[in-house]
Amino acid sequence: MDSPRTARIGVYAAGLSLAACTTPNPLPLDAFESTLDANVSATEALTQWCRTHNMGNPPVIRAVQMASDAGDQPSDLRDLLRLNEGDTIGYRHVRLVCGETVLSEAHNWYVPARLSPEMNGILESTDTPFGKAVAALDFTRRKLASVRGGGAGCPADTILMQRAVLSLPDGTPISLVQECYTRANLTPDW
Repeated sequence: MDSPRTARIGVYAAGLSLAACTTPNPLPLDAFESTLDANVSATEALTQWCRTHNMGNPPVIRAVQMASDAGDQPSDLRDLLRLNEGDTIGYRHVRLVCGETVLSEAHNWYVPARLSPEMNGILESTDTPFGKAVAALDFTRRKLASVRGGGAGCPADTILMQRAVLSLPDGTPISLVQECYTRANLTPDW
């Protein structure tokens, strides 16, 4: 028969074990955010993440277009993209998936005149992610915001929302993105 002290230790250990299962571990989210920050393209980051965590076979990121119009444009869009009067704004609302797993939902406002005709054709007619379609431009990414949890325009299962401006090497902005990363990124192999 267990002594009262042994019984208390057993209950305490069981409680720690249960707490470890139910308390969210910040490390996976920290690692995921670090992967995003280490890459100039969300597509590159998600491809790396997908490969590392065996989320797709093969680990290829596709942009599944959502049926929606540009809706409410961000109030700072014209300033961030340095738009001139008459500039056309392109818009893509996509789910970035690896295999069948939705890793993010993204809103992307971009300036078609700053891309090649081939790039615009790819964006309009394929499931190629923006970062891959415009990779030849050697763009840079400037993160504007990173918020744990959702934000306006993000689905309920969002764990991280980022806003960023993508620019040409000379600093000319080509795109404003809002990316809503899903809970599916926190994989079971943690």
